[in-house]
Amino acid sequence: MTESLKSPTPIRLRGRSFLAIVLSPELPFSNWLAGLDDLARRSTGFFLGRPIVLDVAGLDLSREALEGLIEELQARNVRIMGIEGARASLLGPGMPPEMRGGRPAGDIEPAEDQAPTEAAAKPPAAAPAAVAAASPASVPQVTTVVPPSPASLLIETPVRSGQSIVFPEGDVTVLGSVASGAEIIAGGSIHIYGALRGRVMAGSVGNPDARIFCRKLEAELLAIDGLYKMADDMDPQLRGQPVQVWLDGDAIKATTLN
Repeated sequence: MTESLKSPTPIRLRGRSFLAIVLSPELPFSNWLAGLDDLARRSTGFFLGRPIVLDVAGLDLSREALEGLIEELQARNVRIMGIEGARASLLGPGMPPEMRGGRPAGDIEPAEDQAPTEAAAKPPAAAPAAVAAASPASVPQVTTVVPPSPASLLIETPVRSGQSIVFPEGDVTVLGSVASGAEIIAGGSIHIYGALRGRVMAGSVGNPDARIFCRKLEAELLAIDGLYKMADDMDPQLRGQPVQVWLDGDAIKATTLN
Protein backbone atom coordinates (compact mmCIF):
# COMPACT_ATOMS: atom_id res chain seq x y z
CA MET A 1 0.00 0.00 0.00
CA THR A 2 1.41 3.27 -1.02
CA GLU A 3 0.59 6.72 0.26
CA SER A 4 0.83 9.77 -1.96
CA LEU A 5 2.83 12.65 -0.51
CA LYS A 6 1.28 16.06 -0.99
CA SER A 7 3.23 19.28 -0.99
CA PRO A 8 2.33 21.49 1.98
CA THR A 9 0.01 24.35 1.18
CA PRO A 10 2.16 27.48 0.80
CA ILE A 11 1.51 30.25 3.32
CA ARG A 12 2.49 33.77 2.45
CA LEU A 13 3.82 35.77 5.39
CA ARG A 14 4.10 39.53 5.19
CA GLY A 15 5.87 42.17 7.22
CA ARG A 16 3.80 45.21 8.08
CA SER A 17 4.82 48.42 9.82
CA PHE A 18 2.68 50.31 12.32
CA LEU A 19 3.26 53.53 14.14
CA ALA A 20 3.73 53.28 17.89
CA ILE A 21 4.12 56.11 20.35
CA VAL A 22 6.96 55.78 22.86
CA LEU A 23 6.36 57.08 26.37
CA SER A 24 9.48 57.69 28.47
CA PRO A 25 8.34 58.09 32.09
CA GLU A 26 10.38 60.03 34.61
CA LEU A 27 10.65 59.73 38.38
CA PRO A 28 8.70 60.48 40.45
CA PHE A 29 5.88 58.85 38.50
CA SER A 30 3.23 60.94 40.23
CA ASN A 31 4.54 64.13 38.62
CA TRP A 32 4.99 62.48 35.26
CA LEU A 33 1.46 61.04 35.32
CA ALA A 34 0.11 64.49 36.17
CA GLY A 35 1.76 65.82 33.01
CA LEU A 36 0.31 62.94 31.02
CA ASP A 37 -3.15 63.71 32.40
CA ASP A 38 -2.72 67.33 31.34
CA LEU A 39 -1.84 66.28 27.79
CA ALA A 40 -4.80 63.91 27.60
CA ARG A 41 -7.15 66.57 29.00
CA ARG A 42 -6.08 69.22 26.52
CA SER A 43 -5.98 66.85 23.54
CA THR A 44 -9.03 64.62 23.98
CA GLY A 45 -8.66 61.11 22.60
CA PHE A 46 -4.94 61.45 21.93
CA PHE A 47 -4.11 57.99 23.34
CA LEU A 48 -7.32 56.18 22.35
CA GLY A 49 -6.63 53.19 20.11
CA ARG A 50 -2.90 53.90 19.87
CA PRO A 51 -0.24 51.25 20.44
CA ILE A 52 2.15 52.50 23.12
CA VAL A 53 5.72 51.39 23.89
CA LEU A 54 6.96 52.17 27.40
CA ASP A 55 10.65 53.13 27.49
CA VAL A 56 12.07 52.68 31.00
CA ALA A 57 15.76 52.70 30.06
CA GLY A 58 17.91 54.30 32.75
CA LEU A 59 15.25 54.09 35.47
CA ASP A 60 16.05 52.23 38.70
CA LEU A 61 12.77 50.33 39.10
CA SER A 62 11.49 47.35 40.98
CA ARG A 63 9.03 44.98 39.33
CA GLU A 64 6.33 46.23 41.71
CA ALA A 65 6.95 49.83 40.69
CA LEU A 66 6.77 48.93 36.98
CA GLU A 67 3.57 46.95 37.50
CA GLY A 68 2.08 49.89 39.38
CA LEU A 69 2.96 52.27 36.53
CA ILE A 70 1.38 49.97 33.96
CA GLU A 71 -1.79 49.76 36.08
CA GLU A 72 -1.93 53.56 36.27
CA LEU A 73 -1.61 53.79 32.49
CA GLN A 74 -4.23 51.13 31.89
CA ALA A 75 -6.61 53.06 34.15
CA ARG A 76 -6.11 55.98 31.73
CA ASN A 77 -6.89 53.76 28.70
CA VAL A 78 -3.24 53.83 27.62
CA ARG A 79 -2.49 50.42 26.11
CA ILE A 80 1.09 49.21 26.54
CA MET A 81 2.07 46.89 23.69
CA GLY A 82 5.66 46.45 24.84
CA ILE A 83 8.41 47.63 27.17
CA GLU A 84 11.78 48.92 26.03
CA GLY A 85 14.96 49.23 28.07
CA ALA A 86 13.83 47.06 31.00
CA ARG A 87 16.02 44.53 32.80
CA ALA A 88 15.04 40.92 32.15
CA SER A 89 14.18 40.49 35.84
CA LEU A 90 11.41 43.11 35.49
CA LEU A 91 9.60 41.22 32.75
CA GLY A 92 7.82 37.90 32.72
CA PRO A 93 4.33 36.37 32.71
CA GLY A 94 1.58 38.95 32.83
CA MET A 95 3.85 41.77 31.65
CA PRO A 96 4.03 43.34 28.18
CA PRO A 97 6.81 41.84 26.06
CA GLU A 98 10.27 43.29 25.56
CA MET A 99 10.54 45.55 22.51
CA ARG A 100 13.61 46.76 20.64
CA GLY A 101 14.26 49.29 17.87
CA GLY A 102 12.05 48.54 14.86
CA ARG A 103 12.52 49.34 11.19
CA PRO A 104 10.40 49.14 8.05
CA ALA A 105 9.94 45.53 6.99
CA GLY A 106 9.13 43.75 3.74
CA ASP A 107 7.74 40.34 2.86
CA ILE A 108 8.96 37.36 4.87
CA GLU A 109 10.47 34.29 3.22
CA PRO A 110 10.66 31.63 5.96
CA ALA A 111 13.30 28.94 5.52
CA GLU A 112 12.06 25.36 5.18
CA ASP A 113 12.82 22.53 7.58
CA GLN A 114 14.47 24.78 10.13
CA ALA A 115 13.65 25.12 13.79
CA PRO A 116 13.09 28.63 15.12
CA THR A 117 16.22 30.27 16.41
CA GLU A 118 16.51 32.25 19.63
CA ALA A 119 16.36 35.49 17.65
CA ALA A 120 13.27 34.28 15.80
CA ALA A 121 11.43 33.63 19.04
CA LYS A 122 11.69 37.24 20.14
CA PRO A 123 8.66 39.48 19.63
CA PRO A 124 8.68 42.04 16.82
CA ALA A 125 10.60 45.22 17.56
CA ALA A 126 9.16 48.68 18.15
CA ALA A 127 10.37 52.23 17.75
CA PRO A 128 8.82 55.76 17.82
CA ALA A 129 7.93 55.33 14.19
CA ALA A 130 7.76 51.78 12.84
CA VAL A 131 6.90 48.52 14.54
CA ALA A 132 7.63 45.37 12.53
CA ALA A 133 4.77 42.92 12.90
CA ALA A 134 3.80 39.69 11.15
CA SER A 135 1.12 37.02 11.42
CA PRO A 136 1.37 34.45 12.86
CA ALA A 137 3.45 35.84 15.74
CA SER A 138 5.77 32.82 15.86
CA VAL A 139 7.40 33.43 12.47
CA PRO A 140 11.05 34.50 12.27
CA GLN A 141 11.83 38.18 12.54
CA VAL A 142 11.78 39.94 9.18
CA THR A 143 14.80 41.30 7.36
CA THR A 144 14.85 45.07 7.59
CA VAL A 145 15.26 47.34 4.59
CA VAL A 146 16.54 50.91 4.85
CA PRO A 147 15.33 53.20 2.05
CA PRO A 148 18.20 54.65 0.01
CA SER A 149 16.90 58.20 0.35
CA PRO A 150 14.19 60.06 2.29
CA ALA A 151 10.74 59.60 0.81
CA SER A 152 7.91 62.12 0.71
CA LEU A 153 4.13 62.02 0.63
CA LEU A 154 2.04 64.59 -1.25
CA ILE A 155 -1.62 65.04 -0.27
CA GLU A 156 -3.52 67.13 -2.81
CA THR A 157 -6.84 67.28 -0.93
CA PRO A 158 -7.74 68.77 2.46
CA VAL A 159 -7.34 66.47 5.47
CA ARG A 160 -10.78 66.16 7.03
CA SER A 161 -11.69 65.91 10.71
CA GLY A 162 -11.18 62.37 11.98
CA GLN A 163 -8.55 61.50 9.39
CA SER A 164 -5.11 60.33 10.53
CA ILE A 165 -2.19 60.45 8.08
CA VAL A 166 0.81 58.40 9.22
CA PHE A 167 4.01 58.48 7.13
CA PRO A 168 7.16 57.57 9.09
CA GLU A 169 9.30 57.28 5.93
CA GLY A 170 9.80 61.02 5.35
CA ASP A 171 8.16 64.42 4.75
CA VAL A 172 4.45 65.07 4.32
CA THR A 173 3.11 67.95 2.18
CA VAL A 174 -0.57 68.93 2.22
CA LEU A 175 -1.72 71.31 -0.51
CA GLY A 176 -4.96 72.07 1.34
CA SER A 177 -5.90 72.58 4.97
CA VAL A 178 -5.83 70.25 7.97
CA ALA A 179 -9.17 70.36 9.81
CA SER A 180 -9.69 70.38 13.55
CA GLY A 181 -9.71 66.78 14.76
CA ALA A 182 -7.42 65.63 11.93
CA GLU A 183 -3.89 64.40 12.49
CA ILE A 184 -0.64 64.08 10.55
CA ILE A 185 2.38 62.12 11.81
CA ALA A 186 5.57 62.21 9.74
CA GLY A 187 9.08 60.89 10.15
CA GLY A 188 10.37 64.07 8.52
CA SER A 189 9.04 67.60 8.15
CA ILE A 190 5.41 68.62 7.57
CA HIS A 191 4.35 71.30 5.07
CA ILE A 192 0.77 72.62 5.16
CA TYR A 193 -0.15 75.02 2.35
CA GLY A 194 -3.51 75.83 3.93
CA ALA A 195 -4.78 76.36 7.45
CA LEU A 196 -3.47 74.03 10.14
CA ARG A 197 -6.26 73.43 12.67
CA GLY A 198 -5.57 69.83 13.69
CA ARG A 199 -2.61 68.02 15.24
CA VAL A 200 0.75 67.51 13.54
CA MET A 201 3.76 65.54 14.78
CA ALA A 202 7.00 65.84 12.80
CA GLY A 203 10.24 63.91 13.31
CA SER A 204 8.36 60.93 14.74
CA VAL A 205 11.27 58.54 14.06
CA GLY A 206 13.62 60.54 16.27
CA ASN A 207 14.50 63.38 13.89
CA PRO A 208 15.15 66.61 15.85
CA ASP A 209 15.92 68.47 12.59
CA ALA A 210 12.36 68.08 11.29
CA ARG A 211 10.26 71.24 10.95
CA ILE A 212 6.62 72.21 10.59
CA PHE A 213 5.49 74.83 8.05
CA CYS A 214 1.95 76.13 7.59
CA ARG A 215 0.23 79.05 5.87
CA LYS A 216 -2.19 79.69 8.75
CA LEU A 217 -1.51 78.48 12.29
CA GLU A 218 -4.57 77.42 14.28
CA ALA A 219 -3.21 74.07 15.47
CA GLU A 220 -4.50 72.00 18.36
CA LEU A 221 -1.10 70.41 18.92
CA LEU A 222 2.40 70.71 17.45
CA ALA A 223 5.14 68.16 18.13
CA ILE A 224 8.69 67.57 16.91
CA ASP A 225 10.76 64.55 17.95
CA GLY A 226 8.36 63.79 20.80
CA LEU A 227 8.27 67.29 22.32
CA TYR A 228 4.85 68.92 22.01
CA LYS A 229 3.15 72.26 22.39
CA MET A 230 -0.61 72.64 22.87
CA ALA A 231 -2.79 75.41 21.49
CA ASP A 232 -2.91 77.16 24.89
CA ASP A 233 0.89 77.23 25.02
CA MET A 234 1.39 78.95 21.66
CA ASP A 235 2.13 82.65 21.27
CA PRO A 236 -1.22 84.36 20.53
CA GLN A 237 0.57 86.64 18.05
CA LEU A 238 1.32 83.60 15.88
CA ARG A 239 -2.32 82.54 15.60
CA GLY A 240 -3.60 82.91 12.06
CA GLN A 241 -0.12 83.65 10.72
CA PRO A 242 2.14 81.74 8.28
CA VAL A 243 4.57 80.01 10.63
CA GLN A 244 7.54 77.68 10.76
CA VAL A 245 8.24 75.57 13.85
CA TRP A 246 11.49 73.89 14.81
CA LEU A 247 13.23 72.27 17.77
CA ASP A 248 15.97 74.10 19.66
CA GLY A 249 17.34 71.68 22.24
CA ASP A 250 14.40 70.79 24.46
CA ALA A 251 12.30 73.78 23.41
CA ILE A 252 9.91 74.20 20.50
CA LYS A 253 10.46 77.52 18.72
CA ALA A 254 8.21 79.23 16.18
CA THR A 255 8.35 82.33 14.03
CA THR A 256 6.36 83.88 11.22
CA LEU A 257 7.36 83.22 7.62
CA ASN A 258 8.44 86.30 5.69
